[in-house]
Amino acid sequence: MTDDPVTVGVLSLHTSKETKAILNAVEALGHRGVWLREENLGVSIEDGTATLEPDVDVVANRLLLSNTEQPCELLGIASTLARLRPTLNEPQHVLTAFHKFATAAALSNAGLPVPDAYLALDADRMNDARGRFGDEAVYKTAIGTHGGGTWKIGRDEEVNPVVGERYAFLQDLVERDDDEHADLRVYVVNGEVVATMRRYAPENDWRTNVALGGSVEGVDDLPDEVREIAAECAEVVGLDYAGVDVVEGEDGWFVLEVNPTAGFKGLFEATGISPAPDIARLAIEEAGGSVDDEAVAALRSNFNTSTPSGMPRKAVESTEPGRVVGYTEEVLVTGTSGTERMVAKSDTGASRTSIDTRLAAKIGAGPIKSMTKVKSGSVKSGKSRPVVDIVVGVGGDRHTVAASLEDRSHMDYPLLLGRDILKQYQVDVTRRFEDEAAVDQDEEEEESLE
Repeated sequence: MTDDPVTVGVLSLHTSKETKAILNAVEALGHRGVWLREENLGVSIEDGTATLEPDVDVVANRLLLSNTEQPCELLGIASTLARLRPTLNEPQHVLTAFHKFATAAALSNAGLPVPDAYLALDADRMNDARGRFGDEAVYKTAIGTHGGGTWKIGRDEEVNPVVGERYAFLQDLVERDDDEHADLRVYVVNGEVVATMRRYAPENDWRTNVALGGSVEGVDDLPDEVREIAAECAEVVGLDYAGVDVVEGEDGWFVLEVNPTAGFKGLFEATGISPAPDIARLAIEEAGGSVDDEAVAALRSNFNTSTPSGMPRKAVESTEPGRVVGYTEEVLVTGTSGTERMVAKSDTGASRTSIDTRLAAKIGAGPIKSMTKVKSGSVKSGKSRPVVDIVVGVGGDRHTVAASLEDRSHMDYPLLLGRDILKQYQVDVTRRFEDEAAVDQDEEEEESLE
């Protein structure tokens, strides 16, 4: 160990409060933090020597892979950096973690409790195995985040091995309290549990993800069994820090997922504990630096998400939501049996995304999970409409939403983007996808005439 400051690079191309908190914790512990992102990251190979720009002593990998269309591209970037510097959450281990079935296989082989599951690349094989999973089963994509690509299906529902561009699998539905579905998110850093929260599913849902509207509370009396399971999960998968999701069923505890880039904003709100200083300490010590334990303990109660000094000067500090969508946007909409590319309309006046009934049937949206009342100018009490799960891809982002079903055959757009998606963006009403498409077509015609 050395008393000299070391430089910790946090690799994250998306703007997140967690990355800011880690970088600020590094600075508060007397070392230097650098945000590695598009504006400043470069690797030079010259005369047989590879050089990383900016120069850092260690890399903390926080690339978000599950929500992108091309995760292998980001894995390649992380692998490049891992060849040059010590890296926390090495990319080969993240590859296992962000693929849910690969995680389940690794944990099962290590003797850790996971729900029964089945992956097949052929539809007939998958549906032949459906009977193993009882009257209700979980059907989920192998890659997904925030509850994205996860459905509860009945015994007679046909499923496909591919949902959109993602492989999917069947999994046992772990029986829980009928009145209130809940699981635990256990955050592990360097083999130690830092904090735990209990997550409750929102009304009319069974998934507990905070991003879907679930509520949380801190857990102070974590059973030793769960503590040991969570720590061993991170070790088996090979992660230096991870959010481990476990649920208690009739037959004991089961591990649902091991998340390499788990957010901890909700964890801090529930527990008052931030894992950021523990991650910062691990990175600093990995680079040979020294850390004061009392300072780490004090920082756990401070989730500092102000702009870190290590953020590149060229980087634009985006206010959330920071990305822009137009009045109309080309999107991908996915159900359990297919994906369609189309133009959708943005409607900031609608709280919920809505989908045309024929389109919903075509992509296999569903099953119907509840009914919702949609207000209408002519009907004060509102109209009741069924609600189904769909996954909407906007740019490189994927959003799982409970969309209302309606007959939109008399309307121009079969999909209406509501505030459940638009809250992540800024809406530019002057921008229309059709206008951009027309410009592209004009350019192609001009090129053909030249």
